[in-house]
Amino acid sequence: MKTVFKKLFTFVITVLLVTLFVFIAFELIPGDAATARLGINATPEALSVLREELGLTRPFFVRYFSWLFSFFFGDMGTSYSYGVSVRSMLASKLPITLTLTLMSFVMVVVLSIPIGVITSKYEDRPASKIIDVIGQLTMSIPPFFLGIIVTYVFGMILHLFVPGGFVSYNVNFGKFLGYLVFPSFAIALPKAAMSTKLLKTSILSERKLDYVRTAYSRGNSTTDVMYKHVLKNAIIPVITFLGMTLADIVAGSLVIEQVFSIPGYGRLLITSISNRDYAVVQAIIAIIAMLVIIINLIVDILYQVLDPRLRGN
Repeated sequence: MKTVFKKLFTFVITVLLVTLFVFIAFELIPGDAATARLGINATPEALSVLREELGLTRPFFVRYFSWLFSFFFGDMGTSYSYGVSVRSMLASKLPITLTLTLMSFVMVVVLSIPIGVITSKYEDRPASKIIDVIGQLTMSIPPFFLGIIVTYVFGMILHLFVPGGFVSYNVNFGKFLGYLVFPSFAIALPKAAMSTKLLKTSILSERKLDYVRTAYSRGNSTTDVMYKHVLKNAIIPVITFLGMTLADIVAGSLVIEQVFSIPGYGRLLITSISNRDYAVVQAIIAIIAMLVIIINLIVDILYQVLDPRLRGN
């Protein structure tokens, strides 16, 4: 419970700071929502009237705390660009970004843990060395560039999907999932390579400790020692990394959405920044910040479940 309360306090402070910094950024950047809507050739009178209508003439902290209070009660304001509720805009796109994030994370786990165990078990085999080299290469490729490669190979050459042919979950859920497999793979591959390397290193370190020799001396088989003792301890730092990875995927998926023309939070965020639609930007960034903190809280709880030494802290 102590950890939960600490995380809840961190949750509130982080959201406050993140949203405040976003408001400050829009104050410092030249232009505003009125200029973005009317254009740079608009008359000062027209700009003044529109700023009054949008509430942009109110003092900075009055606008900030008004938005913050409404946000925590579920009212995210109205989009300056589209004139509709920000909440309804984000609600329609949340399933897209959330599905992309979860699919990417599942791929990371499914790929990294088995490969990490196998490569550590056969560390001296040529295949293990080859996997290490491929992993190093994969880790060095940025996800957005990997997305371009995936689009070219699987879309243009193999014709396994139509680049830019996104199908909404409201139209055909099966095709929706099928299209997201490829951007999810582009996001997951570098993270899976990192997680594999970390797990392999952790397993090799654990195998050198005294408790492993003790387990063998008690008649345990190699398989029992690996899965009942070594892997249980070696997986702990990997879980921490996976938690960080999930948080990173939430942010990284915004870029991949642009590469694969996915109408999720990423495209909406970039469009809203260009239009100075800070009500939308503020809401998206606040939601991402909250998701990251919630993920970290879950990781901390899992860490203490798996490592009894931390429960008394």
